[in-house]
Amino acid sequence: MTMPERTEPSTTAGEREMLDGWLDYHRETLAQKCAGLDDSRLRELSAPPSELSLLGLVRHMAEVERGWFRNTLAGEGLDPLYYSEADHDGDFHVTEQDTYAEAYAAWQAEITRARELAAAHGLDDIGKTKSRRTGESYNLRWIMTHMIEEYARHNGHADLIRERIDGATGD
Repeated sequence: MTMPERTEPSTTAGEREMLDGWLDYHRETLAQKCAGLDDSRLRELSAPPSELSLLGLVRHMAEVERGWFRNTLAGEGLDPLYYSEADHDGDFHVTEQDTYAEAYAAWQAEITRARELAAAHGLDDIGKTKSRRTGESYNLRWIMTHMIEEYARHNGHADLIRERIDGATGD
């Protein structure tokens, strides 16, 4: 696998271009953290008993993209890909049968759909589904900002996991 490209966000963009740029930058960062590792290395846990792995993070971010853009913004009401009522952390519970190829394809499909949905909405547009926990509504600006935060937090995890696996560091 070749190293995925990562585009630096503009330093002078308007709000929408800035949000799109930073979100894509963080998506690309996670892909870079996984590049060059085989499935067994991608399944390695960060520091047991933690169940964090790079493969689990990719599966988790597929779920997060799906949840915020397809379900919250667009109201598609889709079922989860990897977790269930019986296993709320199923995205992180990877097995020997789970592959990066499958998780990456699912993640990229969710990113593609998220980009389509975001492009069809303005930043002030309110999502069709309210929070089950709080009953609050979310506009696209909030969703995109939250997604940047979500990726940034998990990319920090990915940094540490990758360094533990093979010593690779970098931003």
